[in-house]
Amino acid sequence: MQLMSGNEAIAQGAWEAGARIGVAYPGTPSTETLECFAKKEGVYAEWCVNEKVAVEVGIGASAAGARVLSTMKHVGVNVAADPLFTAAYTGVGGGFVILAADDPGMYSSQNEQDSHYYAQAAHIPMLDPANSSEALSFTRDAYDLSEQFDLPVMIRSSVRISHTKTMVEPGERKEVDLVPYEKSPAKWVMMPAFAKPRRKDQLHRIDLLREWVETCSYNRVEKKKKDLGVICSGAVYQHVIEALPEASVFKLGVTWPLPKQALTSFAESVDNLFVIEEASEYLHNAVCALGIHVDDLPYPLPRDGELSPGLIKKAFGASIPAHHEAPADIPNRPPALCPGCPHRVVYKELSRIKAIVTGDIGCYTLGALPPLSSVDTCVDMGASVSMAHGMELALSGTEHRPIVGVIGDSTFAHSGLSSLISTVYNQGSGTICILDNRTTAMTGRQGNAFNGETLQKRPSRELDLEGVIRSLGVEDVSTIDPYDVKAVRSALKAATTNNVLTVLIFRHPCVLLERHFEAPLAVNGNCIACGSCTAIGCPALEKSIDGPAKINPTLCIGCGQCQQYCPTNAIERITNA
Repeated sequence: MQLMSGNEAIAQGAWEAGARIGVAYPGTPSTETLECFAKKEGVYAEWCVNEKVAVEVGIGASAAGARVLSTMKHVGVNVAADPLFTAAYTGVGGGFVILAADDPGMYSSQNEQDSHYYAQAAHIPMLDPANSSEALSFTRDAYDLSEQFDLPVMIRSSVRISHTKTMVEPGERKEVDLVPYEKSPAKWVMMPAFAKPRRKDQLHRIDLLREWVETCSYNRVEKKKKDLGVICSGAVYQHVIEALPEASVFKLGVTWPLPKQALTSFAESVDNLFVIEEASEYLHNAVCALGIHVDDLPYPLPRDGELSPGLIKKAFGASIPAHHEAPADIPNRPPALCPGCPHRVVYKELSRIKAIVTGDIGCYTLGALPPLSSVDTCVDMGASVSMAHGMELALSGTEHRPIVGVIGDSTFAHSGLSSLISTVYNQGSGTICILDNRTTAMTGRQGNAFNGETLQKRPSRELDLEGVIRSLGVEDVSTIDPYDVKAVRSALKAATTNNVLTVLIFRHPCVLLERHFEAPLAVNGNCIACGSCTAIGCPALEKSIDGPAKINPTLCIGCGQCQQYCPTNAIERITNA
């Protein structure tokens, strides 16, 4: 027995099942799954440019007979939905398992969607583990289920399952031969003539799946008191059994399709039946759709965020234990760009010219927070480029502030490239800033197409970012060192006043990537407490109420950004002399 997180356990389960290939785009809380899988013996794993491509690579590998694991966070399922829905028609060759890691509470996401709805809409079976042990066993078994029912299988995780460690019993790898590939256009070519009969075949497979789920061992009834029955799944199950130790519980391990007869029998065995889930109404509505009466909770649960045993107790009328409220005057500690982050000067200068900044997903989203307060929008991967074009269209012919789209190198490869193609095709104008920090930073510094680093450190090639952009027809392309304040200021001024489409590439490695620090800086007696340095928002800079600024030497990496903003030469480098 050993401790594993849910992500580690899913990787272990896929490996034990004989999965040969892993494909993903990194996204919290799913990222570590493929990183763990990539370290296993006898597997191939890669970061793809986005989740749609990952699923398409997975379908191809499955069609050729290999068992495949594809992982993504919940918003990645949106990107992968196109091939995913059709894969439910084609079915599989080798078993194909897809992890969808949800994020109730939005700890690292822009929304709180529930991936159950994708399984329901695509008609793909979904397994919902409640701890790491189940994450391992459900994933391992999912490959047999995938091949048995000729369907991809989704494993749904959440941030608690993905990142909490519980005991598991790892096993040995089962070597599985490739399923022999046979040419079959009726199965794999989804043009209408083949898709129509394949749809009927899919419905037959779903009927078989509904029969199987009625006696599936992943669903478990824990009979206790008759007066209180609860239906739940996943991490919520752990909260339910702690909050309501006397309740009878139907723990769902398969959340699509639901076992109608088994749930009906459970409902008839209890006096009062409740459905408990977090940040969603999927399970409640799905149970009611089976014709099963569900009682209203005595007191409603929150409609958003994660649940806890305390919240569940409160919903059933229990009093909250005595506790002290947090003092109202405790300062907030919002996330911040790291000391020396190469994005900081770009955002400071965008703020200085009062640009409308359409942002994107990544570390640079933090440019929305004070004191930089530069980012105006952030919707999804690649939206910065498209939204900047949309704003230019809407404000064309009017006097308006500069419009600048800001996107990272990995996000540009993910979906910004297609947005830029559309802008070029439609002869759009404006300014796009690509903040190229040589990595996929926010999810843990993974490789991407534009830094050429692969997941398993295989020989690769670094794509020519400037060359790719110029090949699209963008003539005004420049590369700037974002540590050079004057160069950044000059480039932005020229780009936002020239009325043509301009792409500025601000290239400098993430400070956590190379960790090459200079001697720290310090404030000397020339400081006039003007606040010019602290306005860039570096965590190493401290502003006194009445006195001069201070630099924390344990945080300062000596990047020199603040030094360039000081009007009195009050910041100097500490030397050993």
